This record gives sequence, structure tokens and C-alpha cells, in this order.
Amino acid sequence: MSDGPNDQPMHHGAPAHALERLVFFSDAVFAISITLLVIELKVPALPRSASDGAFLQALADLTPHFVGFLVSFFVIGAFWSGHHRAFDCARHWSPRLLLPNLFLLCSVAGMPFFTALVSEYYGKLVPAAAYCFWLLIVAVCNLWNNSMAVAPPVAADDLDPEQAAMIRRRGWAVLLGTVTALLFCFVNPWLGQPMLISMALWRRLLEYLHRRGTLKTV
Repeated sequence: MSDGPNDQPMHHGAPAHALERLVFFSDAVFAISITLLVIELKVPALPRSASDGAFLQALADLTPHFVGFLVSFFVIGAFWSGHHRAFDCARHWSPRLLLPNLFLLCSVAGMPFFTALVSEYYGKLVPAAAYCFWLLIVAVCNLWNNSMAVAPPVAADDLDPEQAAMIRRRGWAVLLGTVTALLFCFVNPWLGQPMLISMALWRRLLEYLHRRGTLKTV
């Protein structure tokens, strides 16, 4: 079948069909990955005769796993939200979307393993650094993928350039936040996950610099 406008392959007369399949597949991977996080929240193995104190202690011992679950749940949720926001601006299919999107989904699918690792050995340098380093990979793939979704030939023809720039700035803020968390792991491994909150601070800083006119290309 002949190509459509802008050399976009046609799929039964509708290039949007391939774009929809990519988004549906991506949503499924995000949903499965975020659900797999709960697997590490295992029920404590205690005898039925155990005291209430023993149950409370066993639940308290699971605190790192609950923390890891909640942090990664909202981190993956944030990446899904960014993916949704970016592809809401996309209107045209391009084969160039496949590779960055697959890299992003591959990195997101690995999040349950690294969450289990950092939860089991919370406060240890290597697990904390491995978690933040993997999250940095996710952030790079996220920026790559979402930037392509809001740029020609994929983006809607009438997309506001400011909207596209805002999505790219958010991607950069996430990346800078993960770099910050990774660096803090080497200062104190306990600070790795908590410093992911710096993503919001980076986003505010980038927005401020943009309003000041310092950032003209982001």
C-alpha cells in the first residue's frame, strides 16, 4: 500500500491505527509492570499461635518493601502519565517511534526487579545505586521517546510549540532528578529514593529559567 502524507506508512488507509496499537501496547506494559510491584509484599510466615506483637513486628519488618512498592508505584505512574501526555499530542505514525518506545517499555518492565532489590537491602550502597541507575536509564528512554512524540512528523500539525517544550522540560526534570538521587546514594544510600523528590524541584527550576528566557530550546 502506498505511503500517505509525509511518507507515513498507511495501515488499511489509517496511519493512526499503528499509533493506537503502540499506545495500547504501552499502556499494557505499564499496567503489568506496576502490578508486579506488589509481588514482593509477601505475607509474613508466622505460626497461627503467634502473638499480636509478633505480627506487628513482622509487618514492621516489611516497611522497606512497602516503601519500595509505594515509591516505584508512583514513579511508574508518573512515567505512564508523561507517556500519556506526550502521545496525546501525537497524530501521525512513524516507524521511528518503535525503537525509543520499546527501550522505554523494556526499562519500565525491569522496575519490579530493582524495586525488590533495593527493598530487600534498603540502606545498602549497591542496591540503592543500582535502583537509581536503572531509573536513570528509564528517564533517558522517557525523554527520548516523548520528545519524538511531540516533534514532526509525529506531532499534531497544530500542536502548540510551548506544549511540546513543556513536555520536554518535564522529561529533563525527571532525568536530572534521577541523576541527583544517584549521586546522593554515594553520600548516603538511605537518601537515594527520598531524593527522587528533587524531580519536582528540577521541574520548577526549569520552568523558572524558561520564563526568564534562559532556556530557549527546551
